[in-house]
Amino acid sequence: MAEDDTDWKAAAKAVPELRFLKTLVTGLTLVMGFGMVAVVALLWLRLSQPVLPELPGNIKLPDNVQVQAVTFATDWIVIVTDDAQVLLYDRNGTLKQTVAVQSP
Repeated sequence: MAEDDTDWKAAAKAVPELRFLKTLVTGLTLVMGFGMVAVVALLWLRLSQPVLPELPGNIKLPDNVQVQAVTFATDWIVIVTDDAQVLLYDRNGTLKQTVAVQSP
């Protein structure tokens, strides 16, 4: 191969579109890098949040139960406990209904 075939400046003079192509590839690489950083940051922020939301202070749970799931609806709060019970509270924190879940 000729020596000037490997020289970037000589090739850029011979084919002016190469400079545009080099700029385009560099720009796309930077955009992809920033995009990956953004995706990782968003995943880190979303996955570092607590699993269950905090219960309001006016809700009193029965003794010796652990909360497995909490659902906030417009008029009530539904709590599923580890002893297979579903507790239905109103927004004031008053227990309205308890349902025992039967295992299959």
